[in-house]
Amino acid sequence: MAVEWSLPSTPMTWAANILEKHNFIISFDLAIAYHKYFYYVSYKYGRVGFIVPVDGTNDQFVVGVERKFLIIQWDGENNSKVKIVKELGEVDQDVPTTRINDGKADPKGRLYAGTMGHEEPPGNFLMEKGSLYRLDRRGIVKMCSSISISNGLAWDLREKAMYYNDSPECKIRRYDYDVDTGDISNLKYIFDFKKNDIEGFPDGMTIDTDGNLWVAVFDGSCVLKIDPKAGSVLQKIPIPAKQVTSVTFGGPNLDVLFVTTASMNIKEEQKPPCGATFMVLGLGVKGHPNVNFKLP
Repeated sequence: MAVEWSLPSTPMTWAANILEKHNFIISFDLAIAYHKYFYYVSYKYGRVGFIVPVDGTNDQFVVGVERKFLIIQWDGENNSKVKIVKELGEVDQDVPTTRINDGKADPKGRLYAGTMGHEEPPGNFLMEKGSLYRLDRRGIVKMCSSISISNGLAWDLREKAMYYNDSPECKIRRYDYDVDTGDISNLKYIFDFKKNDIEGFPDGMTIDTDGNLWVAVFDGSCVLKIDPKAGSVLQKIPIPAKQVTSVTFGGPNLDVLFVTTASMNIKEEQKPPCGATFMVLGLGVKGHPNVNFKLP
């Protein structure tokens, strides 16, 4: 699941894949507290992993569907007026047992998105079958492979760093990030969940203007604020749902943390409010505006 706050327009939009039930994109208008659903036609097109607005438009989005990057046109309100505008390419063509999961645009508008192994059965993922990709004017570029469940992405321009989660590793990765080319190098692990006695797995992630990471903890009922330089937990925010999936800063001042959760009945029934989206107020920090995808 991926969550995106769209500026300068009002609505927040995000993509969700709810196993065995729904496969939809949601638009939420904070001003009127109303959400609308777009069910992505049918599963014959594949499962939705993420959605990112296309730069220079107010009704086009790049979405990850199964192993393809598609441009769709949608006004965020009318469920019947949705169409596929363009297919940008397909990843993992030699690995039929993967699908696209999380994705996000970097500070320059390049798209980064990764894949994950299929579930066989639900809750048991094929390990190390996925990869992380970048889509820009050079086409689709594989950044790294042997990924199990590709998840959170965040960039720090001051530190020239990219942070990334392969969830089953239970660690947060840091790469040196070339702002001009988008290339990454010199992998380091800056935080280890197991060594810090953190229950659960790192899922979606964002970064605040102070350079601290905010990490959704799947199966951990919390969001962690982590100092990537010190490798330490600065704050733990309890969330009343076990499967915390993604986070983003939004609101008029980018000081509200939106937290998405899932309600997948993998080991036990996940009852409401599991599956809800929460707003966390009063954190005293701000996030960066999400960047739109710049078509090559």
